[in-house]
Amino acid sequence: MDIKEIKGIIDLMRKNGLTEFEYEKDGTKIRIRRGPDGEPQVVTTGSGLIPAPTVLPVSAGVPLAVPTSTAPISPTAPATPTLPTINSPMVGTFYSSPAPDAPAYVEVGTVVNAETVVCIIEAMKVMNEIKAEMTGTIIEILAENGKPVEFGKPLFRIKPV
Repeated sequence: MDIKEIKGIIDLMRKNGLTEFEYEKDGTKIRIRRGPDGEPQVVTTGSGLIPAPTVLPVSAGVPLAVPTSTAPISPTAPATPTLPTINSPMVGTFYSSPAPDAPAYVEVGTVVNAETVVCIIEAMKVMNEIKAEMTGTIIEILAENGKPVEFGKPLFRIKPV
């Protein structure tokens, strides 16, 4: 796999809202993951797809850091503990409350369950109520009221109970 193919995969990930891609062939493994800031991160192992540390320009102008460590990727060794997020199931406009003058559905510290409505996403003039789909405490609101969101964009960070 060469740099041009990696760039193509990153472009497809952006267009389709994918957050992670993994490919393995003949002992070579590549994993491309969008970080919390949306920046792609490429990790390679095996026969060494890329001979030296490289920074690649991505079509959107975001630099792509390519580590060339040959250490195996271990799915059981978390780099940093991360909490789950409630992600947008669609493209649309994020609203934190049912009306401009109404209180927000949830705030930091609100305890939610799977059926708790946490926000509305307006898509094609339809107001879609988004439920938490898990039990826990909202610890961070990641989307801004009245701003557009993409499919898969984290809206809330939640601490599971």
